[in-house]
Amino acid sequence: MKDLAGRLAVVTGGGSGMGRELVRQLVAEGCSVAFCDVSARGMAETRGLCEQERLPQGLRLSTHVVDVADEAQVKRFQGEVEKQHDTDRIHLLFNNAGIGGGSSMFANSREEWERTFNICWFGVYYCTRAFLPMLQKADKGHIVNTSSVNGFWAQIGAHIPQTAYSAAKFAVKGFSEALQTDLRLNAPHIKCSVVMPGHIGTGIAANTGKVQSGNDSDILTAGQLRVARARIAASGVDSSKMSDADVEKIARERIRRFVDEAPMTAAEAATVILDGVKADRWRILVGEDAHKIDEWVRRSPEQAYDVDFFQKFAAEAGWKVAR
Repeated sequence: MKDLAGRLAVVTGGGSGMGRELVRQLVAEGCSVAFCDVSARGMAETRGLCEQERLPQGLRLSTHVVDVADEAQVKRFQGEVEKQHDTDRIHLLFNNAGIGGGSSMFANSREEWERTFNICWFGVYYCTRAFLPMLQKADKGHIVNTSSVNGFWAQIGAHIPQTAYSAAKFAVKGFSEALQTDLRLNAPHIKCSVVMPGHIGTGIAANTGKVQSGNDSDILTAGQLRVARARIAASGVDSSKMSDADVEKIARERIRRFVDEAPMTAAEAATVILDGVKADRWRILVGEDAHKIDEWVRRSPEQAYDVDFFQKFAAEAGWKVAR
């Protein structure tokens, strides 16, 4: 699908980060887009950025407040897309929505763990189930599932657990690989790509606290502070003696550094993803660090979780902060 003009794409997590940049770049290429997010404010900002650049004539852009971890909401989303875009088919499905959290089976709550897993995995599964009939009716279709380098390497730091996010991203990768055969046999006009970004400068660190606490403002609630405190504890640091102000300072600094010190921007990542889709690549590594860690893990899988393995890789890849 080298020409995206005149097509219809569905994008989850379009209110910020790579999702926002995918929406902007798809629109710039003349592709109509239906995008969802839990943040109405974030989607309004994305839509405003698209409209500032002037929407091509005939292009349709719709926003939908959806929690992709809730299958009923996903089904409603599918029905809204069909009605608002007056069509029974779509051409592209970007399962992009995701959050962090649920790092440790010990330090984090079951609720937080499952919230992360359900968004990152079941969001992909539910949306694929819901929109597959519309993809089948198109002349060409493409499913684009965002996994992560944490989908083949469950590591963000030598002393930081990463269980919920990595488990979900491994599932997304496995699902996407299994779809290669399933689609070839049953819907050969539909392709599937799995996207595995390295450290990209997105708002996932900030959005995770908002989604986990149900708070869309930039002011940290007591719930967000508890999540931040649990993350600090999960890394092996005693946070019980820290004040809320200290915890908030650490959390905000981590959010800032995650964006400012990333080796690749969200816009650059979106370009890599769309180029991969146009080239019909089923496996899309995003960022030089993603290519490096893919090579390192394949070369030395038994050492992949040794402390010195992470330290050596982080130094070579130029990671200044843990993913």
